[in-house]
Amino acid sequence: MTHPFFSLHSHGFVRVAVAGPRTRVADPAFNVARTIDMAREADAKGASLVLFPELGLSSYAIDDLLHQTALLDAVEAAIGRLLEASRALQPLIAVGAPLRWRGRLYNCAVILRRGEILAVTPKIYLPNYREFYEKRHFASGAFIAGEEMEIAGQTAPFGSDILLEASDFPGLAIHTEICEDVWVPIPPSTRAALAGATVLLNLSASNAIVGKSDYRATLCSAHSARCLAAYLYSAAGQGESTTDLAWDGEAMIYENGALLAKAKRFADEPQLILADIDLGRLAAERMRQVTFGDCADIEAGATSFRRIAFELHAPRDKNLGLLREVARFPFAPDDEARLAELCFEAFNIQSHGLRQRLAAANFQRLVIGVSGGLDSTHALLVAVTAFDALGLPRENILAFTLPAFATTDRTKANAWRLMRALGVSAQEIDVRAACRQMLEDIGHPAARGEPVYDTTYENVQAGARTSLLFRLANRHDALVLGTGDLSEIALGWCTYGVGDQMSHYNVNASVPKTLIQHLIRWCARDAHFGAETVAVLRDILDTEISPELVPGASVQRTEDVVGPYALQDFNLFYTTRYGFAPSKTAFLAFHAWGDAAAGRWPVDVPAEKRRAYDVEEIKHWLGVFVRRFFATSQFKRSALPNGPKVSSGGSLSPRGDWRAPSDSSAAAWLVDVEEIP
Repeated sequence: MTHPFFSLHSHGFVRVAVAGPRTRVADPAFNVARTIDMAREADAKGASLVLFPELGLSSYAIDDLLHQTALLDAVEAAIGRLLEASRALQPLIAVGAPLRWRGRLYNCAVILRRGEILAVTPKIYLPNYREFYEKRHFASGAFIAGEEMEIAGQTAPFGSDILLEASDFPGLAIHTEICEDVWVPIPPSTRAALAGATVLLNLSASNAIVGKSDYRATLCSAHSARCLAAYLYSAAGQGESTTDLAWDGEAMIYENGALLAKAKRFADEPQLILADIDLGRLAAERMRQVTFGDCADIEAGATSFRRIAFELHAPRDKNLGLLREVARFPFAPDDEARLAELCFEAFNIQSHGLRQRLAAANFQRLVIGVSGGLDSTHALLVAVTAFDALGLPRENILAFTLPAFATTDRTKANAWRLMRALGVSAQEIDVRAACRQMLEDIGHPAARGEPVYDTTYENVQAGARTSLLFRLANRHDALVLGTGDLSEIALGWCTYGVGDQMSHYNVNASVPKTLIQHLIRWCARDAHFGAETVAVLRDILDTEISPELVPGASVQRTEDVVGPYALQDFNLFYTTRYGFAPSKTAFLAFHAWGDAAAGRWPVDVPAEKRRAYDVEEIKHWLGVFVRRFFATSQFKRSALPNGPKVSSGGSLSPRGDWRAPSDSSAAAWLVDVEEIP
């Protein structure tokens, strides 16, 4: 028996499948046999729902055969066989069938589970143009609501007003529509989503013509994004009549605009695709995007839905894995082309923000402290970009390296190499004398030579540097450019007030450490700032991350205290972007980081840094994150200087994405951390 932590169902995921079976024209007995085979395959792979194509039991392109009694009787018999077979299967099964009701024929979706028909939904929009002639055979279900249908010995809810809601699985609400329904300006699933549906099904035939696949994909992607929902699409394929048309068996699963799975088109073998839908993520998006709720209120009178409850019985004692790619670096894509585009955008957002601030404040100079570390390096590159765009000389960037008690020769040398390579005004001011004076003034033991390297000792150095930068800005009529990044702000790894927490404008305020590393690698790889900068940028990337505030034989390692930035940026993203509980964040981290050989890595991450983290490590550092983020650091974020928002998961400004009390407890989050094995 598996610990519930390792079950996807414990964290709000549901596994869904879309099937493209081999069919035979107008042969319901053959078609239902293939449907049962694929339903069993989906069941064996842990699916809770499996979707089949439009009119899959009869075939779609059979024209006037749809009005043959023998065929329609055979379809009902096939549904009876499927009902019987479903008794031993876990998933809901959605199949397409032509069904008679009150003297008319309807193009229907039948949803059944474990021997019970849960609902029958008729197609609303019947295409009757170009190659389609559905109105010749079918009636529209647009005005059917609150009705029932006798089928295969059962009485089932029938109408276009049905939502299926799992009573034992929060967030799972299913709506069904058929093919053309999604091609109209207001698809039925739009109002269903506004009424609470989270998983939208489309049983489709949709023949193949040149260029149509791209349009279908765009349609499904955009529709799932607008509806903040999952959208499952299954098109007819193998075995459909090719008298006048051809079929590609396209199957897709989208979630909020993102493609999770896609079948091979024109495949020789039956296709079954699976993906794990994150219902918690959809719920979080809908809760935050209040305009979604506003739209639901406005549209509330347009359609009234019947809510039919069912029990999913999703097991929480099985480890089914996770059929979903979880990026190790949620702030930075692992695709090389997309990463390059993101880096270009991030640089421009930051530099444009700085350009506007300089223009608005009527400054033509800025002051920046350059340590030879990642953050100040990136901020300096952004400043150079902004000054070049403004037509201001780089000499107006007044860059200072400010060595103190623990500054290493390597970082100081890199600071000088970088400043010279970029052509900015470079100076060095040793702050040790000022720090000794303050330590002496406050009676600190270090002033007497004692090796007491406490927070006071560290913050005296950070404060001396910041105070100096502000006075230099006064002296030169300049703006102090902040360098501290989003990861440090989240973890409270900065000195408040007269320290690195404060500046006139901070271009790195919403850029996490992992993204800054990618940005610098991108600059080095393509020599964006000249060949002379490449070697120094790479050496800065290879330098241990350290505040360099404690002297000694060994380097002070930041990640030994606050945790690996790769993990903490992951925790930050899912905590602030979606509000996930720590246990769910840890579950995702386990699937992203548990195996270094699995999944994709951004192309520029060095091999030696491609490591894995086990559950114990993930839990430990998540606990550190929760304590630092929720219990001890908010007061620093409440007084942040201005800075541009760069990514969707990346702003802790009290004027932007994150507003929280400075005196809150972390107890609720820490209790959830303890649920992790």
